[in-house]
Amino acid sequence: MENFNQTLPKRFFLLGLSTIPHVQVIGFLLFLVMYIMTLVGNCLLLITVRTSPTLHTPMYFFLSNLSFIDISLSSTVAPVILINTLSIDTSISVGACVLQMFCYLVLAVAECVLLAIMAYDRFVAICRPLHYSSIMNIRFCIILALIPWIVGFINASIQVPLTWRLPFCRTHHVNHFFCEVPAFLRLSCIDPWINEIAMYVAAVSIAMCSFVLTLISYVYIISSILRIHSSRGRHAVFSTCFSHLTVVSLYYGTLLSIYLHPPSSHSAEKDKIASFLYTVATPMLNPIIYSIRNKDVKNGIIRNNKKIFIALSMPMSPLRPN
Repeated sequence: MENFNQTLPKRFFLLGLSTIPHVQVIGFLLFLVMYIMTLVGNCLLLITVRTSPTLHTPMYFFLSNLSFIDISLSSTVAPVILINTLSIDTSISVGACVLQMFCYLVLAVAECVLLAIMAYDRFVAICRPLHYSSIMNIRFCIILALIPWIVGFINASIQVPLTWRLPFCRTHHVNHFFCEVPAFLRLSCIDPWINEIAMYVAAVSIAMCSFVLTLISYVYIISSILRIHSSRGRHAVFSTCFSHLTVVSLYYGTLLSIYLHPPSSHSAEKDKIASFLYTVATPMLNPIIYSIRNKDVKNGIIRNNKKIFIALSMPMSPLRPN
């Protein structure tokens, strides 16, 4: 334990996306634009669902949960890289690093499980329409919404203590843009085999299982779509399913590419790209693919904008004299 205290520094230094100045500028602008789009898109969805009674359904309840997770996940990572790119001091305290690691693990795993739950919701809606309201009742929806957070919290409570029990004596410079577990395993001066086993078990039991369950749900959905007589209806639903599967595959694929390989065999640059895709790109795409393209959401946004426009255009009543 004494040796561990000697090898644990007070601060780590995040090397960021790149050490090349013009790449840093491009990366900063890209992160900034995508982060703003993430906040705007997801906040717009949350407000629209909250203010539109027609959207108070299980599907939009889960989409609202997804938007909240996406805002939180992106906000856990993006501000750090934006500040570090502008700042000369790119160090982060151990406490801040532990907190960031814990939060992103909770949120990333919660999104994994929630995507599978959302696919199940669509499966029930399309394949069991007559039983949908009885199956997806309020109580069951709340239980389903809590499961991702419970799984995420349990996973983070295992992974984070295991990571910080390691002695980091190789270097205190982290070749990454945030405190992600695999990047820290590469800094350990002992073999982190326990950490790797825990990481693989979590990746298979959570991410891989969620991905498989999502695919199974969409297989049943697509088989039901094939029985639709209207070719126009088939095309519309196929287009929606393809968009959903593209984003889902991007999220699960990048996550599994990091956590199903030994950290020693990873390229730091490839890990950065994969981490960027699942922490910043996917949260930005989710509200566009899942919600804003939806006609009901579009109508809700238009109605809200009309209400705001009418409220702003109304003349203010003159003050009455006492």
